[in-house]
Amino acid sequence: MKNLDLTLYLVTDSTGMQEKDFLYIVQQACEGGVTIVQLREKEKSGLEYFKLAEKVKEVTDKYNIPLIIDDRVDIALAVDAAGVHVGQSDIPVFAARKLLGKDKIVGATAKTVPQAQKAKEEGADYLGVGAIYPTTTKVVTVITEVATLNDIVRQTNVPVVAIGGLNASNMYVLYDSMAQGIAVVTAIMKSENPREAAKSLKQMVVGNFRRKQ
Repeated sequence: MKNLDLTLYLVTDSTGMQEKDFLYIVQQACEGGVTIVQLREKEKSGLEYFKLAEKVKEVTDKYNIPLIIDDRVDIALAVDAAGVHVGQSDIPVFAARKLLGKDKIVGATAKTVPQAQKAKEEGADYLGVGAIYPTTTKVVTVITEVATLNDIVRQTNVPVVAIGGLNASNMYVLYDSMAQGIAVVTAIMKSENPREAAKSLKQMVVGNFRRKQ
């Protein structure tokens, strides 16, 4: 298994932002201590996604932070990103692994133990498990209990990052969990001070999570 630091996983959201403002937030988040960045762009064309990925990678490379591309294996390959993250309705894990090779990171979304076991069998390096809380980035949110998250870790032994509506005021539900970290969107992307938001969140994860792996 690759040595992944999932402590603070930033999933980006550029909705309603100018590109320069978006890139500034990503830079501030990197300075604040995010340990991995996923570029998620559902509305952009392939060319737009590619161009933005190139610019984001310049930022993440500066801070030696892995860049994960959401869904689009072609974009990940084109910009030489660290890897890709696929959901249940995206290209299968085994196909992403075949295209990217053994050295790249492949992450997968899992809401149940069977989904997690399948992702492991197909070569996933880590699992994004949630949503722990309702989110503002999706119209329909399927809630995953923390107990289910723990079952996934026990039965797959694959690193897990908890995702879904998490922020500084509610992440306490994970303090006794087996998650290796949290994934956030709004808590950083919509913060008035992304750098301090990232710094604070990371301190909370490091100081309060009880790693049981």
